[in-house]
Amino acid sequence: MDKVISSAADAVVDVPSGASLAVGGFGLCGIPDALITALHARGIGDLRVVSNNCGVDDWGLGILLSAGRISRVTASYVGENKEFARQYLAGELEVELCPQGTLAERLRAGGAGIPAFYTPAGAGTAVGEGGLPWRYDSDGRVALASPPKETRRFAGREYLLEESITTDFALVHAQIGDRHGNLRFARSAVNFNPPAAMAGSITIAQVEHLVEPGGLAPEDVHLPGIYVQRVVPARGVQKRIEKRTVREAL
Repeated sequence: MDKVISSAADAVVDVPSGASLAVGGFGLCGIPDALITALHARGIGDLRVVSNNCGVDDWGLGILLSAGRISRVTASYVGENKEFARQYLAGELEVELCPQGTLAERLRAGGAGIPAFYTPAGAGTAVGEGGLPWRYDSDGRVALASPPKETRRFAGREYLLEESITTDFALVHAQIGDRHGNLRFARSAVNFNPPAAMAGSITIAQVEHLVEPGGLAPEDVHLPGIYVQRVVPARGVQKRIEKRTVREAL
């Protein structure tokens, strides 16, 4: 039952090139930075990442992207990462953009064993009709486009069939975790961490504070340990801000 791994490097040692990864976080909030850094140090590539976005140019998933380690991204938006946009438009990176709520539910459904579900999000748009550029060629032409989705009407409204997502590994960040893998997230840092954790076949959680079993009250557990296979105490976590806005001193 003790799932604690002493270091981030040991926790990701068996992640191979070509693996699919669900990664928690929103922007730079709640990202598993120690685990991402450990993956970068390993030098593996051809990673297929599912995450709300891809960090920024010099932090989070952005460091893997800048090093050319990511071949495909399923995300909600490009965000603040200029290299992400450059690689996508240059045909170096395959990108599946997905409505944010749909992406969260695709991950959650995968963890719950639900193969697909119907949603009204994207109905009547290119999300459902297909044709969204997934990959460009070097001349800027669409080399691979999204296929049309199956539709069905319920109570007179059109819905799209969305397939769930499961991945080989999941990387998440939590404020508190116990040795059995039960996790608690801090405020808005909960974001995509629970559904990402649910979707991974092997889920690795970096935690700011490691406690003994019983150190988390049952009502304080945001994600039960059944979804977590490895727990890593994270030391010196950096909590960066994407854009710092301050007012002039009066």
